[in-house]
Amino acid sequence: MSADHSDAQAYRPWRQIVRRKSRQIMVGNVAVGGDAPISVQTMTNTLTSDAAATIAQVNAAAEAGADIVRVSCPDEASTAALKDIVKAVNVPLVADIHFHYKRGIEAAKAGAACLRINPGNIGSEDRVKEVVQAAKDHGCAMRIGVNAGSLEHELLEKYGEPCPDAMVESAMRHAKILEDHDFFDFKISVKASDVFLAVASYQALADACDYPLHIGITEAGGLRAGTIKSSIGLGSLLWAGIGDTMRVSLSADPVEEVKVGYDILKSLGLRRRGVTVISCPSCARQNFNVIKTVEVLEERLSHITTPMTVSVIGCVVNGPGEAMMTDIGLTGGGKGTHQIYIAGQTAHRLQNEDIVGHLVELVEKKAAEIAAEKDKLESAAE
Repeated sequence: MSADHSDAQAYRPWRQIVRRKSRQIMVGNVAVGGDAPISVQTMTNTLTSDAAATIAQVNAAAEAGADIVRVSCPDEASTAALKDIVKAVNVPLVADIHFHYKRGIEAAKAGAACLRINPGNIGSEDRVKEVVQAAKDHGCAMRIGVNAGSLEHELLEKYGEPCPDAMVESAMRHAKILEDHDFFDFKISVKASDVFLAVASYQALADACDYPLHIGITEAGGLRAGTIKSSIGLGSLLWAGIGDTMRVSLSADPVEEVKVGYDILKSLGLRRRGVTVISCPSCARQNFNVIKTVEVLEERLSHITTPMTVSVIGCVVNGPGEAMMTDIGLTGGGKGTHQIYIAGQTAHRLQNEDIVGHLVELVEKKAAEIAAEKDKLESAAE
């Protein structure tokens, strides 16, 4: 929505999300928890040992808006390549470590901003101490990553199946190991592919500690089904104020995970990035091809990172009302002549064949104006 309208609505009680109070940690230069914005994370699916391919994928994710990117480090070749990858990218990297404590030490030395690790799974007390010391020495945070599919055998025997109590007990058990080593710069996740289990586990964990929480519905599925599943689960948690950083886990290009993550946050007013298109589903009243127009328009506007709203409505039933609440609006009119709105006010009329190109031109002009104003304010502040 436009600045005027969004500012007015931001203070309406029924729009408020009260975020859970958590301590704050740093993952590289990204603050996680406290009053920091909810960060969006994804994970590469290249061989980390292939530095060039991994760098390309990390950079593509960063360009799409990823704040943090995780890479898997299952072997020494991966941690050896990590040093070069860290130098070539501009987002903090999380090294995914399972069982091999030496990989954790190597990743910390290579410049990983965070280790995704379960300290109870990496062996003896001495090994845990070595990993923690490496993290301390190199300014590396940690993420305790509990997953319903890999709970400890004793917890499965105790509870009979993965359940919220088992998930939280596992998380707090691992947290205590780090606390006993005087290490507190960590976040926690309790992921499950079952939406009910994941949401209930995070709700219980949110009550059990004040550590920042990394939320996600793991193994959510393909692009369409996984987006829906993640939106339900993550949306429920975020609406309740739970979540400090998030990943949408899709069997799809990591860039798609980032896009969906931002769309979830934008829908709840928690982050704004790029253009939000508000469009009607179309019906017999439409005065232009709404579906095709929106499809092409979203693609043409994908390079815009400035937060902005554009309404594209096929007829005058809801068009003027939606346009009043958006930065730029288009309402379909008769005889191929449509109405353009700027900041909620009628601006000028437009013919069919110019729709997409004209809207793109208006958005780019608005983005340039916002950027210029931002530069002016920053210069004045200096």
